[in-house]
Amino acid sequence: MKILFYDTKSYDKDSFEAAVQKLDSTEIEIEFIKSDLDPRTAALAEGCDAVCAFVSSNVGAKTLDILHNKGVRLVLMRCAGFNNVDLIKAEECGIRIMRVPGYSPEAVAEHAIALALACNRRLYKAYNKVRENDFSLSGLMGINFNGKTAGIIGTGKIGAAMCRICRGFGMKVIAYDVYQNPALKDFVEYVSLDELLAQSDLISLHCPLMDSTYHLINIDTIKKMKDGVILVNTSRGALVKTDDLVDGIRMHKFAGVGLDVYEEETKNVFEDRSDEILEHSTTARLLSFPNVMITSHQGFFTKEALTAIAETTLENALHYIAGKPSPNDVNQSSL
Repeated sequence: MKILFYDTKSYDKDSFEAAVQKLDSTEIEIEFIKSDLDPRTAALAEGCDAVCAFVSSNVGAKTLDILHNKGVRLVLMRCAGFNNVDLIKAEECGIRIMRVPGYSPEAVAEHAIALALACNRRLYKAYNKVRENDFSLSGLMGINFNGKTAGIIGTGKIGAAMCRICRGFGMKVIAYDVYQNPALKDFVEYVSLDELLAQSDLISLHCPLMDSTYHLINIDTIKKMKDGVILVNTSRGALVKTDDLVDGIRMHKFAGVGLDVYEEETKNVFEDRSDEILEHSTTARLLSFPNVMITSHQGFFTKEALTAIAETTLENALHYIAGKPSPNDVNQSSL
């Protein structure tokens, strides 16, 4: 099987080459390119059996049509999310979609708590003050997490890891999810979304992006939160309505906001165009607030996570070659 690997970074190439070597299989050959997958670059997959894409790739209808015409029958998503894939079109084209649902939940959860701590203890401000030879403590006061309430929205693998971390800080942990995780029953109390918003000192988002979760955090839900709450999002940017978040910050609702994802980060894959860069970017507006910390979608970015992503992606490819179903299937095309 020949796989065209889109949007290659140096760390991708290193981790996947190491995984191929560890696999010691002659069945898989990978070609790496720097371009991301979209309708303009899909034709580069001619002669390949599969493509490897990321959460920012455009795997919409036009892209899938071109991949189908070039003979591609498998799209390997090297990530958990697949909201950028037109699944209906993939079924029509007989293209199987596979993903990596749980590469390293601890990596993302640890980054989420790092953002929460950085916001709470004003680490970015403290760092800059000291670099300017200012050792005063003004503007740096935080709170103890111990004894406070952490509200976790979404308790899959990453959310569950975040629950365990917050418990380790001595926090009361409450959660909201459509499906309750039985592994958390001994120390997590499931509540309604409104109860979670009203009770939590820290709110961390760990749910997928779906119609039901799009703009879950908006001006109405923000108004239901405690004053002085810390909000963290390491899941999907569009869980938060950015304009409303800006309004909430201006209302002094938040002690801090930590974001590893944001709405303008990805392409609109169901339209055959790239996002236009807004002259007055809402993400840029967020950066203007001193209590907002934004990182560059690096929650997954650990050695362990990259190794797990590479190995699971190749295992998915081997399942395809063997004609076997997999728990990592997003659809069942070509089985």
